Amino acid sequence: MALTFITWRKGWVFSVAWNQFRIELGQLDPEQLEEALFAAGALSITMSDAEDTPVLEPAPGETPLWPSTRFTALFAEDCTVEGIVSSLQAHLDTPLPAHSLETLADRIWEREWMKDFHPMNFGHGLWVCPHEQTVPEENAAVVYLDPGLAFGTGTHETTALCLEWLGAAELAGKQVMDYGCGSGILAVAALKLGAAAVHCVDIDPQALEATLDNARRNAVDQHLEFPNPDQLPPQRYDVVLANILAGPLASLAGRLTTICRPGGYLVLSGILAEQSGEVRDAYMAACDDIIESRKGDWVRISCRLKI
Repeated sequence: MALTFITWRKGWVFSVAWNQFRIELGQLDPEQLEEALFAAGALSITMSDAEDTPVLEPAPGETPLWPSTRFTALFAEDCTVEGIVSSLQAHLDTPLPAHSLETLADRIWEREWMKDFHPMNFGHGLWVCPHEQTVPEENAAVVYLDPGLAFGTGTHETTALCLEWLGAAELAGKQVMDYGCGSGILAVAALKLGAAAVHCVDIDPQALEATLDNARRNAVDQHLEFPNPDQLPPQRYDVVLANILAGPLASLAGRLTTICRPGGYLVLSGILAEQSGEVRDAYMAACDDIIESRKGDWVRISCRLKI
């Protein structure tokens, strides 16, 4: 689950040409470099991996960086590399690492980053589709979703594994818990597939906001609730979805099995293949019919709570 971190200044418009300034972080302090770039006139700053060292999904408020980090800043068209470099050197008082400047042609930027996001099919009539696009299947269950601030659009293997399980499940009239809801894609999919209600919890308030927004855009928000995770009633949900990470899944085994009804299903994802044994062991005593499904380096574990 590699991430890119973006910060921006408010009050600027899209659909214009930009100058894109790239600079390696090197030994610079990331907060000082970010401040210096904004002081030089940057309108947005993206921090990304300069090599190929993925960072797993961080906790809220955390911004872990890579061993080799690249900053990419957008400047107005009339900015020059000489002016940017001069300002940075004045603020940082140190020689700059490798850097470059290029002009980006005029585009509709708020849609440009979505150009490779197309309708995706997860079997059994379940699709995830950007707004303003259509799917080539009649009577399909379609989740309309654009990539946003919260993690989860269906493009990552962990989310795709959960969507494939949902597409094959019988959800009509079921009560579902989405534990760690992220963008709400699984919650919305469950409701589109006939679930009576979905409850969502997440430690990130931004994820709850994104989930509610996506549910509203799909006209299923009336069946969505956000209970206090510390006051969940026991033995309630027919299906418990948890697409998080292996460590939390293992530590939450007691909690997740408690909120699932006897005979109900747990769908666990966000597990690297080499971590599946740890998670499987944590649920083995409480569950039957434990099944592992793999996509790339990632595994989904689905199981049924013992009656």
